[in-house]
Amino acid sequence: VQLQASGGGLVQAGGSLKLSCAASGRAFSRYSMGWFRRAPGKERELVAAISWIGGSVFKADSVKGRFTISRDNAQNMVYLQMTSLKPEDTAVYYCAARQGSSYKGRYNYWGQGTLVTVSS
Repeated sequence: VQLQASGGGLVQAGGSLKLSCAASGRAFSRYSMGWFRRAPGKERELVAAISWIGGSVFKADSVKGRFTISRDNAQNMVYLQMTSLKPEDTAVYYCAARQGSSYKGRYNYWGQGTLVTVSS
């Protein structure tokens, strides 16, 4: 599967952005999906993930109540709706995929990343 993320940009603190990830290839519904981010000087972290049917969702503590992950298997899309953005959310965001029903484990397929910058 090939992934292409989009939707990043510059936003003021408190604002919102919606990231999109388009997947190409077959059997998208057999992949669990995740959104990762890498902030300057920090390690990459898993922000949110969703199982292949969407029945299970993970969100990092730092984004709970602010970010929502969703997917549309008919359109081969996964989304990350981000609200109440903070300067510490500034990072390059990547969508990633792994085969299987669980979002836990190693992700084998990565998109190119989209930059989110939150100004204070």
